[in-house]
This record gives sequence, C-alpha cells and structure tokens, in this order.
Amino acid sequence: MKLLHTSDWHLGRSFHGVGTLAAQRRFADQLLDTVTEESIDVVLVAGDVYDRALPSVDVVNLFDDILARLNAAGVQVIVTSGNHDSATRLGFGGRLLESAGVHLRTRIADLATPILLPLGRQAGGADSGVDGGPILAIYGIPYLEPRLVAEELGVEHGTHFSVTEAAVKLIGADLATRPPGTPSVVLAHTFASGGITSASERELSIGGVGAVPLDLFDPFSYTALGHLHGPQRLSESVRYSGSPLPYSFSEAAHHKGAWLLEITESGLGEVTKVNWAPERALSILKGKLEDLLAEEKWAPDEANYCQITLTDNDRPELAMERLRSRFPHTLVLMFDPEITRDADKQSYGSRIAAATDELELCCGFLDHVRHRAANDDEQQLLRAALAAVREEEAAR
Repeated sequence: MKLLHTSDWHLGRSFHGVGTLAAQRRFADQLLDTVTEESIDVVLVAGDVYDRALPSVDVVNLFDDILARLNAAGVQVIVTSGNHDSATRLGFGGRLLESAGVHLRTRIADLATPILLPLGRQAGGADSGVDGGPILAIYGIPYLEPRLVAEELGVEHGTHFSVTEAAVKLIGADLATRPPGTPSVVLAHTFASGGITSASERELSIGGVGAVPLDLFDPFSYTALGHLHGPQRLSESVRYSGSPLPYSFSEAAHHKGAWLLEITESGLGEVTKVNWAPERALSILKGKLEDLLAEEKWAPDEANYCQITLTDNDRPELAMERLRSRFPHTLVLMFDPEITRDADKQSYGSRIAAATDELELCCGFLDHVRHRAANDDEQQLLRAALAAVREEEAAR
C-alpha cells in the first residue's frame, strides 16, 4: 500500500502580506497529480490544515474542494488537527465523512480508534479486517494542549511529553489487541527531539521542554509528524513532511513536498521524497544598493520573492522603490551597514546634549534613526518649519 505523508498546509496563510490562496490551489493540483501518477492509496495530513481557528469562507471552500477531488480519485484521507486548527470545527461531521473515506482524528476519544485498511489490494475503503486478511492500522494524535487534555488523559503534571506519552500508551494498548506484527502508522502534530525549526512555526513550548523523544514512537511502523515546516528524517521511520509551501524566508533552502511510503505485511518498505516546486522561489540577497541593481549575478533572482539586506553605510533614499525596479517581488528590506556609524564618536545622547541649535538637533535625530544625514533640501525644509514655529510663538 502506498501512503503520502503531508502536513502543515496552513490554508489561508499570507506571506509577508501577500495572499497565498492561488499558490495553495496550485499545491492542490500538484497533490492530485502525485496521487494519480504514483497510484497513492492513502493521503495523510498531520495537522495544521488551516492557518487559523476561524478560516475564511474561501479557505474552507478550498479544503472542501481538495477533499472532493481526493475522494473522486479513490483514495483514503486521514487528517489530524494541529495547533493552528480548531479541533472542534475541523472535526465537524467526522462520523459522516468516515463513510466517504475521509477520517478525521481531532478528539481525545478517538485516539485509540484506528482506521483499518486491508493490505495487498487497493484501499478503496476502510475495512475491519474481518475477512482474515492482513490489515494496516492507522492512528491519529491531534495537537495536545497539556493544560486542556491532561486530566482527560489521566496525567497529573501536563507537559507536551507527558500527554503525548499517555496518548501513545492508549494507542499501544489497542495495537496489542491486533494480530501480532500488524503494521501501524501514527500521525502526530508535535515537536520531536532532533527536529530543526524555522521562523514560520508557532512555538509549542519554551526552551525545548515539550520535545518528545523519538523512542516513544518505536512501536510503530511509521510516524508521520507535523508542525515543523522543513522536510526532515529523524529516523528511518520517524519523519516530518514539512509544509507544501514556504511560509518564511528561513525556508528558502527547503525542498517542499511530501514523503511517499510503502507499507507491506512486513511493515515499512521504501520511503522516497516527492518534491513540489513553488511557482515563485525565495531569494535572500545582501549587498550595496548600486551593486544589487547593476550586477548580472543577481539576474536569476529577479522573478523571486526577495528579502534584501542593504549594507550601504548611509541608508539610500527611496531604497525599496529602487530595488523593486529590478526585483519587483521584494517583500522584506533590512539594513546592515558594513561599518557601524559613529562607532568612534560620541553617543547619540551626548551629541544631542551638545547640539548648539534646533536645526542641529533635528538633523542629528534624522541621522540617528535612518543612518543618513539630512541633505540640502531636507535642511531647507527643516529651517522653514523651525522658522514658522518661532513666528507662531512670537505672535502669542
């Protein structure tokens, strides 16, 4: 049986103010193409279907369309809720959807209720295995907020580790009732030890206290993790699929996609990476403004979303406008001068205290906050403004 491990779709998310709904529709097409080309039997979604607990109508319609297309393709779909999802809303209608091959695991009560699929033939529907043939047991662990689920799981001191451990024990107890050697897959939206984070994930804990050790998942043939946005192999049988789209510039080097895994009667078979190229790549550029605008080596970045850091010692005027003349999709602009200004001079406070007149005070402030001295036109405007203030005060 072939399974496709995905997670962290974050439908409805924006990227530095740019809507991603069109890009997410494109991802849906890539997902369906992979399902068809690879003859996928089961699609796994390990949490964070949506980017927020109350997604917009367009976003809900997109998820509905994806599920309908997957159903038409004849695949089973197994979905758990993540820390961005509302488990209650995502799980609405779960018992009815089950009959259509869409299995939602968003409730604690369903932790030890597996989806049982027959091995050795197409997984056209869920199966209890009563025909005596080999089965695959798939379990889903939704995101577990310790404060909310500790009591229900019988955990006295709730941490991410303790509640996940309790959930895994419940699953293990059910798996023990199955025929010996039954292959099993677990979906979990959590932070596992060894995972590498990126800037677009919401922290599940502070200081790594919530990290779950990998050996917790040893009893299972494969563990499909969600939450971290970079595809990662923590062990042969424990992996993060990562998000299908980049959601921060820290993900510029990621190769987005999914894991395609085969499950046989003996357990986990081959696991291969499926890559989905974005319509627009990410570029992180750094240099002086004039060099960025002129040098040919930056040409391949012109069509990409760009994060640019300027190293000019004086902050250039109209920097973003000028950069966008060559890199129209620049979304983030930062400044990191090669030489720290005023390193060998007085502090800003000392300079202001020593200012001899109002003009020097205003020019000193401009220089401090934007790392560029006031030019002649700006000084002329400041003189006129100060003169107008003096005249107004004299007229009182």
